[in-house]
Amino acid sequence: METLTKKSASANRGSDSQPPLKPRRNGVWDRMKQQKYLYLMSLPFVAWVFVFNYLPLWGWTMAFQNYKPARSFGEQDWVGFKHFVELFSDDRFYLVLRNTLAMSLMGLVVGFIVPIFFAILLNEMKGMFFKRAVQTVSYLPHFVSWVVVAGIITKMLSTDGGIINDLLIGLNIIDQPIQFMAKGNLFWYIVTASDMWKETGWNAIIYLAAITGIDQELYEASRVDGANRFRQMWHITLPGIRTTISVLFIMSIGHLISIGFEKQFLLQNSLVLDYSEVLDLYALNYGLNMGRFSYGTAIGIFNSVVSIILLFTANGLFKKFTKESIM
Repeated sequence: METLTKKSASANRGSDSQPPLKPRRNGVWDRMKQQKYLYLMSLPFVAWVFVFNYLPLWGWTMAFQNYKPARSFGEQDWVGFKHFVELFSDDRFYLVLRNTLAMSLMGLVVGFIVPIFFAILLNEMKGMFFKRAVQTVSYLPHFVSWVVVAGIITKMLSTDGGIINDLLIGLNIIDQPIQFMAKGNLFWYIVTASDMWKETGWNAIIYLAAITGIDQELYEASRVDGANRFRQMWHITLPGIRTTISVLFIMSIGHLISIGFEKQFLLQNSLVLDYSEVLDLYALNYGLNMGRFSYGTAIGIFNSVVSIILLFTANGLFKKFTKESIM
């Protein structure tokens, strides 16, 4: 026993005399070396983003020039913030901004809430064949061009054989056909309803994918406790997809002022211009079509800067109050 004690003591002394192990370095270069193939695979996508998203930002310099296509960059006349002052002094700009914000907010409310509840209700369907059929039919309009959709909407709302007017007259709700496409106060609702019909099924796909990730044992436990299906949707399904809802809502706010122009351009006519023109159409009509490239660039910069501010503001508020963010 005494011999074993001496041997163990000498072994402990030997281990104590060994130098301590150096901490393993795990810096940025080490991680890049370990994941070099993943970084190489991502290079084409990084190059694509740089070429098509960041390199064109050089064109923003046109907003501070009286840009003339025939002149080189060094020959352009620099005018500072002249085009921005002109933009903010134009009464038409504020009318267009009103239309943009109105249709954006309406589209955000309808186009964000409806797909969530559609996905939840679709998830509650029991018949798998019927469920898949409804899902397929609902997202097919997403693949239809806005040119075709605008033609369908215009024909449906027409006073000459339009199904909406025929239905309202058949139900004795109205006596004479209504010229829906000629009423400016209805244009925002027509655009919002058209966009909802076209995109609800497609936008619901991501929520359906998030719902499938919820643990099914939660539903089983709630049924044991006597919760009905409405309670399960309210207390399990909605909280289960809260992160997805928050992320998509933040991104939607970032695009609040950048709603494009296809819907408005294809559905508008000369009678509703004061309600249909949005910022992108304003830049097209009063910038590019009139050869005022610098003025159109100033409108685009305003659009982008406001979108960035909205995105960071929404992200900061969500991060502070709900602990959910995208950055």
